[in-house]
Amino acid sequence: MAPANELDELRRERRRAEGRLHRLSALGEQWHAEHGRVRRKLAEVRAFLDLAPRASDTLEELSTALFGRILDEVEANLTHAIREILGQDRVVVTEREVKNNRLQIHFLIRNQGREDEVEDIMTGQGGSVCNILSVGLRLIALSQLPEAAHRPFLVLDEQDCWLKPGLIPKFMKLIQEIAARLDIQLLVISHHPLDLFAGSADRIYALTPDREHGATVKQVK
Repeated sequence: MAPANELDELRRERRRAEGRLHRLSALGEQWHAEHGRVRRKLAEVRAFLDLAPRASDTLEELSTALFGRILDEVEANLTHAIREILGQDRVVVTEREVKNNRLQIHFLIRNQGREDEVEDIMTGQGGSVCNILSVGLRLIALSQLPEAAHRPFLVLDEQDCWLKPGLIPKFMKLIQEIAARLDIQLLVISHHPLDLFAGSADRIYALTPDREHGATVKQVK
């Protein structure tokens, strides 16, 4: 029969072993639960990856359809502007493609009835086409912003710089009509003679440089 002190030591060792067993059992249950969670997460990720290509295709179709309707209207409005100002039978068209889940748009100018003749909007008509299109796109973009967060105000700094003087009255008249229809206030800065704006501006201010007193501003209309 073992001495009493040896029995006490064996009991203590048994209690320590039981304690380690309980801790390991709890740790095992914890890792078992974590393993189940990871497996479920992995299954969700795999399901998402299987769905992602179809979702991407669907989003691409929706984006193309949504922006397609908007771009159709943009093309029509810009074509009208080109024809009204330049007096030429040209058409504004867009080429649309989706790259990296983003819709990319390229603007082109074509002569009516000559689909193979494409004009660079940056240099067409000596830059006049670029002037007209950039103003039109700004007005359209500004009109789409939330009214509560954005003031409908647009500054055009020498936007008529590449236009021939004879085209400026038509240009100003058209953007005045568009701005009025969209309820947008315009501030136009130009170096052209004031009489070219007289029929389209609500107010005209002349800025005159003065070496002694600096620039002076005078309302002339």
